[in-house]
Amino acid sequence: MTTHLDTDWTWRARRLADELEARGDLTDPAWKTAVAAVPRHVLVPEAHQQDSTGTWQQLTTDSGGGLELAYSPTTLVTQLAERETHRESTSSSTKPDLIVRMLEALDIHDQHRVLAVGTGTGYTSALLAHRLGDRNVCSIDIDPALVEAARTRLADLGYHPTLDTRDGRDGLAEHAPYDRILATCSVPRVPWSWAEQLNPGGAVLVDVKPGTHAGNLALLHRHPDRLEGRFTERWAAFMTMRHHPHSQTPPTPRTNTESTEPRTRSTTTPPSPWWDNRVVWLLAHLHGMPEGVTVGMRLDPHTQQPATATLTAPDGSTAEVSLTASDDSRHELTETGPASLWEPVERAHRTWLEHDRPDWPRLGLTITAHHQRLWIDHPDTPRHWPL
Repeated sequence: MTTHLDTDWTWRARRLADELEARGDLTDPAWKTAVAAVPRHVLVPEAHQQDSTGTWQQLTTDSGGGLELAYSPTTLVTQLAERETHRESTSSSTKPDLIVRMLEALDIHDQHRVLAVGTGTGYTSALLAHRLGDRNVCSIDIDPALVEAARTRLADLGYHPTLDTRDGRDGLAEHAPYDRILATCSVPRVPWSWAEQLNPGGAVLVDVKPGTHAGNLALLHRHPDRLEGRFTERWAAFMTMRHHPHSQTPPTPRTNTESTEPRTRSTTTPPSPWWDNRVVWLLAHLHGMPEGVTVGMRLDPHTQQPATATLTAPDGSTAEVSLTASDDSRHELTETGPASLWEPVERAHRTWLEHDRPDWPRLGLTITAHHQRLWIDHPDTPRHWPL
């Protein structure tokens, strides 16, 4: 029996597939068929959106605006965690346009075996299972509740891929080898276990970010002794891979900087590379940027417009850079604390200029069992930077 809701979602799913094709996000008819066939609203029955005040509101996706949202190129936040001062997103259903771009970038063929790291809602697993069949699709997630919910909803739709609760960096060795590994979470370094679980010539697509906003999707191919490849042209970002609490590195104690005298000077390096020049921001993390640095903006008290870019490190070091340049293109800089947070940015900017302003596809990674490094233009270049 076909219900009104069935009709509502089916034409919306076909419309979404048509839109992704028209935008150039997908070109493979097999993926277009999968997008049109998978009822995303069943896998994401509820989602959270922030209103104009920044407050999270819950909505259902089985009717009205929620159903329209489910079949749009939109990330749907599906899980929130309570923090001391706010609620933070910890899981989501990735934008369909990004997922299909990743599937196409991996050049997945029929009969390939695929491991999806980050089960989430199960939407990616459903697309994979629709094309490849259940036996060729495995997926893992650290959150058992997410895995079980995805398993139930996928089964209701007739999909039965292999799902398991695991720390993503361990992979799923008992079902290896795989032809492709797709990660919908970011990692500071690529787990070597993934390389060990790939067939020769296999590929990994993962968001490599040693710092917040600092990195991009990297498509890496399996060679006998290494993974190697380049970053993709379009920038993308995923939530950081979560691990079990006992495996977390304790936070760096904060240093008391109340008595530290501010250090003021000027800089010719443009401010806020984390938004304006993400290649430089990645390079900064490979040029000595401390771990755990957060970024932000300070508003002008009179105009309430952004006036200063800010960096803050766990040890209490700070940097504030004026967004307004002087007539000679210099920005006022003030730093406090034991470390200079702006010097790595300046060194990274010089490196970027020395290499003729490279964009993402000119940057690549070589991953071995013991070393990981970034290079520009060619993996054999003598100048490279360890991750």
